[in-house]
Amino acid sequence: MPRTLTLRVPADFHLARDCCSYGYFLLRPNHWNVREQSLERDFEIDRLAFRVAVKQPSPGAPLRIVPSRTLSASFRAHVERSLVRMLRLDESDRHIAEFHSVDPRWKASGRGRLFRSPSMFEDVVKTVTSCNVTWPGTVQMNRRLCEVLGALDSSGITPFPSARRLAAARPQTLRARCRTGYRDVRLIELARLFRSGQIREEWFEDPSTPDDAVREALLELPGVGPYAAANIMQLLGRYAHLPLDTESVRHGRTVLGMTGTPAQIMRRVRDHFAPFGTHAFRSYWFELWEFYESRHGPAHTWERDSTGKLFTAASLAKGKPGRKP
Repeated sequence: MPRTLTLRVPADFHLARDCCSYGYFLLRPNHWNVREQSLERDFEIDRLAFRVAVKQPSPGAPLRIVPSRTLSASFRAHVERSLVRMLRLDESDRHIAEFHSVDPRWKASGRGRLFRSPSMFEDVVKTVTSCNVTWPGTVQMNRRLCEVLGALDSSGITPFPSARRLAAARPQTLRARCRTGYRDVRLIELARLFRSGQIREEWFEDPSTPDDAVREALLELPGVGPYAAANIMQLLGRYAHLPLDTESVRHGRTVLGMTGTPAQIMRRVRDHFAPFGTHAFRSYWFELWEFYESRHGPAHTWERDSTGKLFTAASLAKGKPGRKP
């Protein structure tokens, strides 16, 4: 029987709240099991595919990690490192308290951590697949990337494709089978940069690297414009920049009562959250997230393959969930 692992967490960590805090928890190969209130995730290490289920008996308690097969010590360490990054377990409760001191609205709920991927590579790919497309399109692209490029056998376990596998893909495969559209060549170029080591993740992740340098480097990457760069920065824990798009305009109009052209509203939204400084994105995002939950219930009740695919601009205009959760 596979060995159950345990992983200590910060005292303020709550799996249901902190996992279901950003839309990528709804994208393959992630699956939030609503009935079990657990996170399931498919992994591949050295061509071995497996699934883990992550549970927390109570807020602040260590996580229980149940793999679908027995794992070696090095594989267990890989899973633990991945979960630390995904759930931001290396972000101290003191840093969360600093955010709450800047924006006290979120202290009672304890919100502060934002879900992300096990690697910068996956975060970049998911960001590129979320640009210039509706949320259902993003869901489909990531599902197909996992099914077409991630599957190793017929087990039904479909990990996210590695940079090596994506770099070897043909543009025609991405366009026809993964429905990536114009992103096909750009995704392959990005994968090749990661695979070759030209993108040094540790440099981007290093807190001592200035934000301006990170943003400039991101803007040089294929398929990464101002919106994508700002979104990747928050996924790197750099919250001072806002990824502004049509959803920002909707928020400015419907929640903040702003008027004007889309460009004017984007500027006003940016200026509105500027006083929150290095925590600006968190303040902005949790406002959006609260609006989504007010329309469709707490995020930890959203089913990935039903509710999680229904976020469209049209439905939001009718008072239903929004486009980019």
